[in-house]
Amino acid sequence: QVQLEESGGGLVETGGSLSLSCIISGRIERSPAMGWFRQIPGKEREFVATINWNGGNTYYADFVKGRFTISRDNTKNTVYLQMNSLQPEDTAVYYCNKVLTLGVPGIPPAPSDYWGQGTQVTVSS
Repeated sequence: QVQLEESGGGLVETGGSLSLSCIISGRIERSPAMGWFRQIPGKEREFVATINWNGGNTYYADFVKGRFTISRDNTKNTVYLQMNSLQPEDTAVYYCNKVLTLGVPGIPPAPSDYWGQGTQVTVSS
């Protein structure tokens, strides 16, 4: 089993920043491809960003490009999502996932069944 634990969410004003973390534990292969997803109330979960095993390849949803940065530290089994210039429409529960594919333009990433519990991000207007 794979366990994923997100943290770092909170309340921030428009234009502010937050840094999310996802700690990976359990029975995992070395440095799996990972992703961040989010779910806005009343909407389906959507992908935000993915990263390959060594951080050399990343892929972002169009709506976060230039504002969010995904990274990882394999020595700590942790994946990060640095979020800058946050907007009220970024308000959501953010989840990390051990993804099956990273995604390419026109084809979103394929998530696995391994999800964390999520962390709430609220951006006030």
